[in-house]
Amino acid sequence: MNAEGLSVVATETERPLDSAGNRVPSGLGLEKPFRWLTGSAAAFVVAALGGMLVVLLVESLPALRRFGFSFLISDHWNPVTDSFGAAAPIAGTLITSVIAMAVGVPMAFGIAIFLNEICPYKLRGPIGIAIELLAAVPSIIYGMWGLFVVAPLFADHVYPVLIAWLGPIPGLGLLFQGPPYGIGMLTAGLILAIMVLPFIASVSRQVLSTVPPMLREAAYGLGATKWEVARYVLVPHARRGLLGGVMLGLGRALGETMAVTFVIGNSHRIVASLLQPGTTISATLANEFTEASGDIYLSSLVELGLILTCLTFVVLIAARLMLAQADRSMAR
Repeated sequence: MNAEGLSVVATETERPLDSAGNRVPSGLGLEKPFRWLTGSAAAFVVAALGGMLVVLLVESLPALRRFGFSFLISDHWNPVTDSFGAAAPIAGTLITSVIAMAVGVPMAFGIAIFLNEICPYKLRGPIGIAIELLAAVPSIIYGMWGLFVVAPLFADHVYPVLIAWLGPIPGLGLLFQGPPYGIGMLTAGLILAIMVLPFIASVSRQVLSTVPPMLREAAYGLGATKWEVARYVLVPHARRGLLGGVMLGLGRALGETMAVTFVIGNSHRIVASLLQPGTTISATLANEFTEASGDIYLSSLVELGLILTCLTFVVLIAARLMLAQADRSMAR
């Protein structure tokens, strides 16, 4: 027996015995402090969240008492007369987030599947790093790029084509009408799609890489194509992680501020066209919080923050319900 083995035996013989004659673990004295420390960390998170909700609710009470439910359905926003409505910021937040998810999620899933299944091994690292670097770019840089590059390009070349081709179509044309400003909800949604893409792609790539190789090999052995392996093996096995990545991207899209503020136009009105200026909850808070001079004005802005928090909770609850429904479907 070597010296290390002798030291281990000596340590075991030095440990005290309990009433049953068993050796007492050396770290038993740290068990209670460890439980208290980890429990305190979890309790701190819950307390911080509860504290934020209480502050938002208390500070928004003046606006709640004055406007009531009409605050949610009115798009009138006039600080001079202390008349406020959240319909335009809520609509802009939801519309831009839907555009971002509709564009960003398929691209992110395609990137993740390409890097895991199709891309040559030597190129996986550089391409993966390049995609992840997009997440490190500050949001204000995206906003400046959108304002000085994307918006003029869209105003001169993209929006006129959309208006000419899709504008005359009955029904669908309502979404593509008006003057081609270049800034608007469509531009903001596309900028958001580029911003959330690296988050969803990175999470999806990591999740897909955890699928057991045996499942892939079995599918390929049965004659499945790469599309069939991705559709019937990878995505069903990793659906929980994929949905988590989508929810992470959606949370980023809902709360993004600076990039959207640069390119959305910041107009408090609801229009059917995606090409026209609008606003979001985050953009409204960033633009007007420092200018809020009256109690009702400030309380209305805080209520917008409360609404955004509630929207985030609704998204999380919906994600949990979707996961539960998917689990029940797979169990059948």
